[in-house]
Amino acid sequence: MPAQVILLNKPYGVICQFTPSGNHPTLKDFVPIADVYPAGRLDTDSEGLVVLTGDGDLQHRITDPRHKLPKTYFVEVEGAPGDAALAPIRKGIQLSDYRARPAEVTLVAPPDWLWPRVPPVRFRQKIPTTWLKITIREGRNRQVRHMTAAAGFPTLRLIRHSVGPWTLAGIAPGAWKSADSKLFN
Repeated sequence: MPAQVILLNKPYGVICQFTPSGNHPTLKDFVPIADVYPAGRLDTDSEGLVVLTGDGDLQHRITDPRHKLPKTYFVEVEGAPGDAALAPIRKGIQLSDYRARPAEVTLVAPPDWLWPRVPPVRFRQKIPTTWLKITIREGRNRQVRHMTAAAGFPTLRLIRHSVGPWTLAGIAPGAWKSADSKLFN
């Protein structure tokens, strides 16, 4: 029997765990299914795709960096980086305690599927913002945020769009759907 896989579009401000913690909503407030757990996390300030499963082997294959599973993010950053400014991220940028593996990064238009964030990202009239599409094959704590900051362009909004073969396409913020675990071999 294939493993159960749930795809959740985690809203901003939700803690990526089922156990209550403080005043923030948790995954339990959105996914009423027992015995599934996140295969990887998104910090409270990030939005987008969280893959949940109760299959420990599948969880491990999704999260272990040795499998180099691509994770793609759409990231709004402060400032206007050009290709030269993004080169360190593409080569593998040095962070405070490790060197991140090389990432794919491209300048993109704001996604046409983008929903409004509540609360909205701060707006400063004299500082432009830019959208990036970043794909990494590891997944350390707040890694994408650390990478953009190290390049000189702090993250204002971060949305995980895909993990391996799964995407958040067609899933509204706060909604979830079942997915096929056979997509991931």
